[in-house]
Amino acid sequence: MAGWFPRIYDVAMKPLEKTRFEKIRSRLVRKAHGRVLEIGFGTGANFRYYRNVEQVDAIEPNPAMAKQAVKRIRKSRIPIRLYRAKAEQLPFAGNSFDSVVATLVFCTIPEPMRALQEIQRVSKPGAKLLLFEHVKMDQKIMGKTQKALTPIWKKLCDGCHLDRDTLELVKASGWEVQKVTSYYGGLFLTIECRNPQ
Repeated sequence: MAGWFPRIYDVAMKPLEKTRFEKIRSRLVRKAHGRVLEIGFGTGANFRYYRNVEQVDAIEPNPAMAKQAVKRIRKSRIPIRLYRAKAEQLPFAGNSFDSVVATLVFCTIPEPMRALQEIQRVSKPGAKLLLFEHVKMDQKIMGKTQKALTPIWKKLCDGCHLDRDTLELVKASGWEVQKVTSYYGGLFLTIECRNPQ
C-alpha cells in the first residue's frame, strides 16, 4: 500500500471532482434513503451529499484515508458512524440496510465478487446499490492499455485495478441492474441496482 497515497488523494482528485465528479456523486448519493451503508468512504467525499437518510454506516479499511475524512464528518448534516472494515467481511447483521453506496472503490477491493455477495447479505430485499466506478473500457486499444498499466498502477494507487469490469461482476453477483450511465466514453459508469432477494 502506498503510504503517500491517502495524503495526496484529495489534491490529485480536485480537478476531476470540481469539473465533473461532484455532480455525478451528488446525483447518485442523493438517491440513497433509510439506513445507508457506504463502502470504502476514503476521505469522505460523499458525506456532504446525503439527504433524507436516517444514518450512514461507513466502512474504510485504510486508517490513513479515514483520518482525512474527519473534518467532513463534522460538517455532515446526518449521523455518520465509521468502521474500520473490509467489504468482503462486513460487521453488520443481515437485512440491515435500505441503500448501499460505493464510489470509486470497487477497483481496489481485493475480492470484489465476495464483497458484492456480502453487501447483498446485509441489504434488505429491494435495497438499492448505487455505484460510481471507473471500469475496463470496451475499446480494444484502451482496454489493452488499461491491462498493461494495471500492475504498476496498483502499486502506486492503493491497489487500484484500471482494468476491472465492475459492471459484469455486479451482473454475475445476483444484483438486479436497473440503470447504467456512461461518462468519458465508458471509462466511468454509474450503476444503479436493486437487491432482488
